[in-house]
Amino acid sequence: MILYGCIVNVDFNQREPVHSAGRKGAWMAHGERLTSREVAERLGVKLETVYAYASRGLLHSQRAAGGRGSTFDPAEVERLRTQGHPRGRAAVAGGLVAAGGLVATDATVAVDATAAVGGIAAVDRTGAVDRTAAAGGLVAADDRAREADAPRGGDLPAVRTRLTLVAEGHLYYRGVDAVEFVARHRFEEVAGWLWRGRTDPAPVFIVPPDLAATLERVGGILPARSRLTDRMRVAVSVAASSDPLRFDLREDSVLLTACTLVASLVEALPAPPEASQAVGGRATAGASQRTGTAESVGERAGIATRLWGRLAGGAGDVVAIACLDRALGLLADHDLAVSTFAARVAASARADPYAVVSAGLAALDGPLHGGASRLAYRLLAEVLDRGDAVVVVSEHLRADQRIPGFGHGLYPDGDPRARALLAALAALPAAEPFLAAAGEIARVAGRERALRPNVDLSLAVLTMAAGMPAEAGEVIFAVARTVGWLAHALEEYQETPLRLRPRGVYAGPPITGPQA
Repeated sequence: MILYGCIVNVDFNQREPVHSAGRKGAWMAHGERLTSREVAERLGVKLETVYAYASRGLLHSQRAAGGRGSTFDPAEVERLRTQGHPRGRAAVAGGLVAAGGLVATDATVAVDATAAVGGIAAVDRTGAVDRTAAAGGLVAADDRAREADAPRGGDLPAVRTRLTLVAEGHLYYRGVDAVEFVARHRFEEVAGWLWRGRTDPAPVFIVPPDLAATLERVGGILPARSRLTDRMRVAVSVAASSDPLRFDLREDSVLLTACTLVASLVEALPAPPEASQAVGGRATAGASQRTGTAESVGERAGIATRLWGRLAGGAGDVVAIACLDRALGLLADHDLAVSTFAARVAASARADPYAVVSAGLAALDGPLHGGASRLAYRLLAEVLDRGDAVVVVSEHLRADQRIPGFGHGLYPDGDPRARALLAALAALPAAEPFLAAAGEIARVAGRERALRPNVDLSLAVLTMAAGMPAEAGEVIFAVARTVGWLAHALEEYQETPLRLRPRGVYAGPPITGPQA
């Protein structure tokens, strides 16, 4: 059983699987890679737990010969078995906190029901559990364990969720492969699936006329240099102040609020000049080479159509709008990303949906999260301007800088969202030069650092092909992820309030008595 958080005082009765010394010696001596089932057998866990270990970086997988299934390094499995998968009551440290916050145990874990409303467990390097910490639902390790065991992200609390899973190089929305699901459903239907577990009827995103007028007035007094994401944050506050029922956290009320909120984010964006041009004066999907005009921009149009009108100008063509809709769906949720966890913590404190989205937008505002697409945009623009991907990438490497738009800790074999969006963009004639430049960068990055494109690079290709501004990728990300934040809020509102309250591990100077 994999427990995604909310763990309190734990009684552990871990069974150690029985293996012959001969079998262990054989695969350790010859170094043969293990299948997923062999790893599960060796660790005494279910296959799902093995996938969770891989998605969190505890184990690193490689595709098996023939492309079916994954294989694992026996030595790495053995280290996890002996260090991160300990026996007895101390297994809380290894099983619930090992390597940056993975919460994964097998079915022999029994949760103390009397502590089900709280139970922050502060875990030191020995794996001892401080049972006096009873107020929250998280497990945090001390600094020594953090430095020794966490491969990325430090001590991250893990939270039980039914919404999204990243495993074996795939992204799942409520148990369905997200790439395949998004290919068959509009963004509105993706929202319905995440919010309610069904696509019919799909939510309708509409801004009430009075609120639309208020958003226009407020937007008119903001400085002209305001970033688009600044305008979105203001829009959330304006929408909240206009909603006297925002504190009604019943599901039906939250769903209505969610529809207004998503639409308000798009409504707050100023419309650009018609028929903008992409880098180097190339024709864009919004300006020419139309393969059919998308539905007219209005309140009944889909979010992708309306967002296109605000970011690129004009109606756009059918293929281009479909690519933007695909991007929105692929970005709707992604496990507990930093912004999603911030939003979920706010929901745990019973903040209203507007405050939840404000928390998410605040965490999104940075170059390592929502702003990463802007950096990828700049990289792509530089390669197009200079005409040499090798030189541009080499300069990044020489300066010991990461290559924007490449690599993802959860997808060592490549980001499936990037593959899906880049494949969709191949049908867009205006994207051809940008796809070619991205391909050149990918070849250099793959050769020099074994890095593969992530979704930020595909966003950069989309926004450049559309003639959108450099910050458009962050806007698309924010609109899409707002659906995910609200899905997590709906889920968190059903949990015990204030459960996401970790206890700090004091690392300051020694405590002294009162000053004389």
